[in-house]
Amino acid sequence: MALIAIIIGAALLALLQIGAQRAGTTSPVSVAAGSVVGVAQTVVSATIRTLRNGATALVSIPKLSSDNRALRVRNARLLEENARLHELAAAYAAESAVRPVVDLYHGIEARVIGFPPENESRAVTIDKGSHAGVHRNDGVLAAQGVVGRVVDVRPLTSTVLLASDYASRIPAIVQRRRWWGIARGNLSSVVVDYLPQDAVLRVGDVVVTGEGRSFHSGVPIGTVTAVERGAASLYQSAVLRPAVDLSALDRVVVVPH
Repeated sequence: MALIAIIIGAALLALLQIGAQRAGTTSPVSVAAGSVVGVAQTVVSATIRTLRNGATALVSIPKLSSDNRALRVRNARLLEENARLHELAAAYAAESAVRPVVDLYHGIEARVIGFPPENESRAVTIDKGSHAGVHRNDGVLAAQGVVGRVVDVRPLTSTVLLASDYASRIPAIVQRRRWWGIARGNLSSVVVDYLPQDAVLRVGDVVVTGEGRSFHSGVPIGTVTAVERGAASLYQSAVLRPAVDLSALDRVVVVPH
């Protein structure tokens, strides 16, 4: 039966092909065969292209990995160079800021190199000492104003007691009306004591140094942020925000006597 069916099918296909040739048209058999062949060719071509691309990718993997490593190294070097340039720019800006102070007072430029590890006092270490001409009780300034005074000198380094230390005492003047007082440290701020009770102080008043052992007159100490009046006292006090950010010191100037 299967053989008879195959013979009949072949005969029908032959009749269709003969009829199409006589009529001068394309037979359905040719169309179907062409479609099957076209699909097969497309599949084979896509498979070959995929295999070729995969082989190319496999061959390229070592080079891509090498290029990727080289790019990572280059990126790390660029980041390092960028950080170095930023540090140089910051150092140049800090040095430029204190240069007028050096010129004005014929001072000794120094760099802060250390802070007390236990924070037992408000003091810093600078990289200049007796070999550079630094002496005990020399005043120390930054571009914005008072930093403190030298309390210990060694050949190559010195210790500077900051204006915010409890032991610090600086002659002070309220610049607006020339009221005198004594600026003492209060760790996070500076307080001016012994101001006359009748002095009309204002928040924002600028307080500067008076002429003394460590400083010339007129150097900014800070600005008034609050006024404290004692009911039974002959004096009042002014709380200052220091002119210099004493927690972020870098370049300073030592002012000789």
